[in-house]
Amino acid sequence: MAKILITGASGQLGSELTARLRQIHGKSKVIASDIRKPGGEAADGPFESVDVLNKDRLAQVVEDHGIRQVYHLAALLSAKAEQNIELGWKLNMDGLLNVLNIAKEQSLDRIFWPSSIAVFGPDAPKEQTPQNTALNPTTVYGISKVAGEQWCSYYHQQFGVDVRSVRYPGLIGYKSLPGGGTTDYAVDIYHKALKGERFSCFLGPESKLPMMYMEDAVNATVQLMEAPGDAIDIRTSYNLAATSFTPAEIAEAIKQHIPDFTIEYEPDYRQKIANSWPDSIDDSPAREQWGWEPQFTLEKMVADMLENLAAQLDINPASV
Repeated sequence: MAKILITGASGQLGSELTARLRQIHGKSKVIASDIRKPGGEAADGPFESVDVLNKDRLAQVVEDHGIRQVYHLAALLSAKAEQNIELGWKLNMDGLLNVLNIAKEQSLDRIFWPSSIAVFGPDAPKEQTPQNTALNPTTVYGISKVAGEQWCSYYHQQFGVDVRSVRYPGLIGYKSLPGGGTTDYAVDIYHKALKGERFSCFLGPESKLPMMYMEDAVNATVQLMEAPGDAIDIRTSYNLAATSFTPAEIAEAIKQHIPDFTIEYEPDYRQKIANSWPDSIDDSPAREQWGWEPQFTLEKMVADMLENLAAQLDINPASV
């Protein structure tokens, strides 16, 4: 197995994807990189300090380690990008272009780059948003993801770079804290519930959004990257879906396990971002072309999240 480089390996998705790929391929074959060292399972293995905006340094790491695949996850997420527009655009665009150019120059085998449901704007269908529809986002993050999808397609068509992508919904996991996304409430809510604290939600109770448990997200990523090239028909980014729910619905699901849990709603600037996104996603091309199928419903995710997070925090849910 050729060596793999993961940029943004210290992030919520990066840390879990690093751990999974090392389980599959071995620690020595998967090089984690970030501007800060990862924690948890992802810290157990080779690491390089890399700023993806420094192309020379990134190219040298790829060459020195004999990297053949790159999972390029380094990015500024939706909420943080709205607060720092220039950095959001620069990191998300220039970082991707650096990776794509290195892939072209060093003839790398395969690149993974994550897009997002943020590519959709208020004029896209809200229910079962199709693969091909209007992409008119109203956020810096969404704009950068639409542009990134087109760059991926361009480098594939013009230079033969085998770059693959999915449009992630909101991601929920217990192994690390989220990194500044609009769907982060659906991670923080578990921490408050297990600690017996009232949760203040920055979205309104009926703000329905597509969501996905981290295990499903990692499975989808690995499955896409392992699929044969002739199965990959879409070179912008595949729609990806698992479940959709509102803050009120996840709160009710948590109450089935922690009856005294309470939630209040104090929408902030992130409400406007959420309002521009779909309620649910049609991901039939991913299911038909490379066999994608999620494993976690809302109820199964809540039960698994509470069990694992309680163990991690050394909390007995029955005592809350």
